[in-house]
Amino acid sequence: MRFTSAIKTVAIGFAFYASSGAALAQAGQGADATKKAEAAARAEQNAKTMGQDVAVKLPPATVPADPENIWDLDLSSGGRVRIQLRPDIAPNHVERIKQLTRQGFYNGLKFHRVIPGFMAQGGDPKGDGTGGSTLPDIAAEFNPMPHLRGTVSMARAQEENSANSQFFIVLLPRMQLDKKYTVFGRVIDGMQYVDAITPGEPPANPSVIWQASIESDGKPPMTALPTPPVPSVATPAVAAPAGKKAAKRN
Repeated sequence: MRFTSAIKTVAIGFAFYASSGAALAQAGQGADATKKAEAAARAEQNAKTMGQDVAVKLPPATVPADPENIWDLDLSSGGRVRIQLRPDIAPNHVERIKQLTRQGFYNGLKFHRVIPGFMAQGGDPKGDGTGGSTLPDIAAEFNPMPHLRGTVSMARAQEENSANSQFFIVLLPRMQLDKKYTVFGRVIDGMQYVDAITPGEPPANPSVIWQASIESDGKPPMTALPTPPVPSVATPAVAAPAGKKAAKRN
């Protein structure tokens, strides 16, 4: 009888431990499931938050055409290039372009550095890449806009805050320039005239900006640089010989 009771006791113990183990396993699985659910919820919330952040921070790819923010370049390579300026992403650079344009600074300047498949650079009064305007340099306004074909970006020296008057137009995408140079606009019309800019570093016969203007100012396209007037030279009077008067010219 005692032996049978012992066996029953052991059996009951095994049953208890087995049921306890199953309960613990179920509890552990439940905890794991809860953790997984919480992690999934956090990931979903983070994704939504990141999506909201991106939606807030990224500027629109395009903006409505506004004549006050369209930069017209009449080029010797064939015609007018229209560039949509973006004061929403680079307000100080756009303001500099407008200021210099309305001063007539860009009229007659050459594209001094043009690399096929890369970009065309101009805006240097010296024509060798070392010049700029008399205005102070501009602090960088790096932004998320990519350097795609037709993107217009500000040239600079090694110092990030050294942009002044020089700019370049991208001929083919160059994403490695993103957030290293300030994008301030993009060509919306006349890209064929950009493609026709004479290549070279410097070009032997560089293409010229005949006229730069802001479209709201209403300047008609210029098809050639105006010929400077030839100064008139007065014919010097002939000194009369001693004792005689100079003949009067009618």
